[in-house]
Amino acid sequence: MSDLLDEYPMLMFALESLLALFLLIFIVVWTSSGKKKQARIAQRARKTPGENSDNQESQP
Repeated sequence: MSDLLDEYPMLMFALESLLALFLLIFIVVWTSSGKKKQARIAQRARKTPGENSDNQESQP
């Protein structure tokens, strides 16, 4: 491993930057999915069981 780093000294920086990029993308995706999940939970909480559009159409 040290021979590889001796031949290519910038390899460690490239690997570290790829890891940082992956971590950044992961954090952005993780936090944006949490916001969507919270919005869905809030939307369900606002809806009452009698407001379902399928039930209103089937009832005369």
